[in-house]
Amino acid sequence: MLRSVTVLCLFVCQLQALAQADPPTLNDSTYLLREVIVQGYNYNRPLSEVPAAIGALRSSDLERFNNATLVPAVNTIPGVRMEERSPGSYRLSIRGSALRSPFGVRNVKVYWNDLPFTDPGGNTYLNLFDFGSIDALEAIKGPGSSLYGAGTGGVLLLRNLPAAHTGIEVSTLGGSFGLLRYALKATSSSATANHTVQYSHLQSDGYRQQTATERDVVQMQSRFHAGKNILSLNLLYSDLSYQTPGGLTKAQYEEDPRQARPAGGPNPGAVEQKATIYNETFYVGFSNQYEWSPEWSNQTGIYGTFTKFDNPTIRNYERRAEQSFGGRTNTQYNFKGGRLNFGAEFQHEFSPIAVRDNNLGVSGDLQSEDEIDITTWFVFAQAEFLLPSDLFLTVGAGLNKLDVGFIRLSDDPPTQGERNFKAVFSPRIALLKKFGTALSVYANFSRGYSPPTIQELYPSAGYFDREIDPEQGGNIEAGLRGNLLNKTITYDLTGYVFNMENTIVIRRTQDDAEYFINAGKTDQKGLEAQVAWTPTLGRTSSFTDVRIWANFTLNDYRFSDYIKVISLNDSTDLSGNTLTGTARNFFGAGVDAATRIGFYANVTLQHTGRIPLNDENTDFAGRYNIFNARLGFKKTWSRLTMDIFAGVDNAFDAQYSLGNDLNAIGGRYYNAAPTANYFAGVKASWAFNP
Repeated sequence: MLRSVTVLCLFVCQLQALAQADPPTLNDSTYLLREVIVQGYNYNRPLSEVPAAIGALRSSDLERFNNATLVPAVNTIPGVRMEERSPGSYRLSIRGSALRSPFGVRNVKVYWNDLPFTDPGGNTYLNLFDFGSIDALEAIKGPGSSLYGAGTGGVLLLRNLPAAHTGIEVSTLGGSFGLLRYALKATSSSATANHTVQYSHLQSDGYRQQTATERDVVQMQSRFHAGKNILSLNLLYSDLSYQTPGGLTKAQYEEDPRQARPAGGPNPGAVEQKATIYNETFYVGFSNQYEWSPEWSNQTGIYGTFTKFDNPTIRNYERRAEQSFGGRTNTQYNFKGGRLNFGAEFQHEFSPIAVRDNNLGVSGDLQSEDEIDITTWFVFAQAEFLLPSDLFLTVGAGLNKLDVGFIRLSDDPPTQGERNFKAVFSPRIALLKKFGTALSVYANFSRGYSPPTIQELYPSAGYFDREIDPEQGGNIEAGLRGNLLNKTITYDLTGYVFNMENTIVIRRTQDDAEYFINAGKTDQKGLEAQVAWTPTLGRTSSFTDVRIWANFTLNDYRFSDYIKVISLNDSTDLSGNTLTGTARNFFGAGVDAATRIGFYANVTLQHTGRIPLNDENTDFAGRYNIFNARLGFKKTWSRLTMDIFAGVDNAFDAQYSLGNDLNAIGGRYYNAAPTANYFAGVKASWAFNP
């Protein structure tokens, strides 16, 4: 509480200075009315001219739900699935990539305002961000190794838009299970600079036992314009804690889904061990964009981050101090009929790790003490050609390298290990054809390369893995997008085939520690579709906006060459089994409407098919439907804008598990999600210079 009061005082001290800034001159250049301008792969073009499967969400899309979590909004993107095993414990999957993630975000590269947010070891603390931390996001589906480094699971681009005016914004939200969020935001905009400073606090008791969470976030973005230079500053401080209840067996889940994992076998229960994650992170990044001439420009940025991570678990007490830095540079050359981008990215991390006994939430005797050193880099180039007959050709490639060093200081004498993965060349080629303004057809081919993350090289089983190999695969994709009936109907359809070798899957020891193995090959075929109807509304209409939309995802993901070794004399062939953790189908539909007098409504239905919980396909999580609704009143009077809203999540009280523990020993797969829960909130903003 003292930290919260101190931060609020700092905000108040800045308001008077911010209020003196000049009127805004910058506009949101990322999105233009109905047609989205995407920045993925450095295209900066309308989606109709982009030969890639990219899902984009604006702030209005993110605010369709409860303003406390990004999960339901991200799940409206076909092919993308975000899970929350308990409040604050996120897991993100793009086209099945959650197979490697017992928790957190792995095998998805995340950038924040054009700088790496994924650490050099391949892990992303996406839960450090507050809901209000992000103004827009883009999800690039499929391998992005040609431009974004190693990874087969896609790329997530998070952005903050420049402040559009000078003012303040205050918001608060309350809801079921002890949900409380409040935030204060100050913005300043002038011809030479834009600033945004914000503070937010979130807390929740959670639906289950041992699921309380609390997070304080301070964030700042500044952009300075000086001649041909644009200098940007991004700062984030996040202090997060969330309890981890552990998975339940099917019998426990059906008997009492709200309970935390009870004691079993040699292990005590989650409540007894006070299983919790504490994450305190400071991130700072600087970047400069410079335009030498109409043809030549460059954007170069550097960042540094420090994370203090404590995790008392059922098995032990882990403490890490992660220190990393890195940078990225991209040079662009515009020529007649196209443009060329080329550059490089470098990241380095040093992390001491101590694992001790967990004595009822207090660290005890030392089990192991290690140091891990990680260096990763890649170089890339991409050329775009605007050809006759409305053809758009892209040719690009990246060269990716990762080196990992390990030393166990607790051994006498200390033992060392290293994994120096060879540099891998990852090409991408894409072609798009436009047929007027109503239809675009595209196809692309890309190679993906994904070495094990540091959590896979150094799993909770407590050893350094010298055997596990990187994933590699080729992705072929084709799609069409367009519009009908004078652009009132828009549609986007994508089909793909991704063949991956050395697929990494999670396994567990008898005491439930994780480790990872290569499971041979997988064949991943998918279809993603979305359609929306946005009628043209006349000046006399009672509505200012109406949108009816639907999306569909069909996955046919299977192991194609997977022999599971059970013992020295026993093995089983799992080839042909459905890929663990990925449902065969997802469906979403919604209605958004806003009236001229200020009332609005957002209604959403999301269906998830049954999910295989183990590689053997003997256990499945059942299919379920989630119905969400938000009703509100939003109005602007001169300089004041008010948004008052209320709603419900999971209105029909479905029982389901959001974020299953895959291949769990003893069938402890299930992490029960909240039943019907309600929320209400208000957001007020005052523009000093509207």
